[in-house]
Amino acid sequence: MSPRNSVVEARRTRQRIVDRSVAIASVEGLEGLTIGRLATELGMSKAGVLGHFGTKESLQLAVVDAAAELFAREVPQRVGEAPPGLPRLRALCEAWVSYLERDVLPGGCFFTAASAEFDGRSGPVRDAVAGMNAVWQRDLRVQVRTAVAAGDLPPDTDADQLVYELAGIMLALNHFLQLQHDHSAPDRARRALHRLLGVRPGH
Repeated sequence: MSPRNSVVEARRTRQRIVDRSVAIASVEGLEGLTIGRLATELGMSKAGVLGHFGTKESLQLAVVDAAAELFAREVPQRVGEAPPGLPRLRALCEAWVSYLERDVLPGGCFFTAASAEFDGRSGPVRDAVAGMNAVWQRDLRVQVRTAVAAGDLPPDTDADQLVYELAGIMLALNHFLQLQHDHSAPDRARRALHRLLGVRPGH
């Protein structure tokens, strides 16, 4: 095998490991990732799996990055050319509901699971999870403030409060889907979003 092909194959193998790890972690948490389990499921040696990352923490950080890329593809990148402000905010929230409704990952929202797992801890993995959540919430606040400036949301709208409530709806949606297998949950989430983001009369 040529050096170039070796590099390509190594990248593919690494991606296989990460993809399987994201699926496992969505169900069992990042601490549920073990080198032995991954080696067995992927038909690799433990040394072969570990050789791509060096440490379990490095693997966990790679999984957080991969989960963020997946979320970006499934939510913000699905809204296309929706105009900034309220139209884009509503499109983002619909894509967010759809992401959970379609069971993109077997355990539902990766970041909901990882946040609950690491919220009381410290260290690089906790910081990575918190950082990804912060970036997403910042993007939502930008759209809220744009909607206020355009007159599509009341001028006294508290952007932080609205993002808090939007996140609460999605946490509830993930809970009812994953723990209670309530198939009416997405429609309930959409009704809650409509109450929060309904266009004012005359708009």
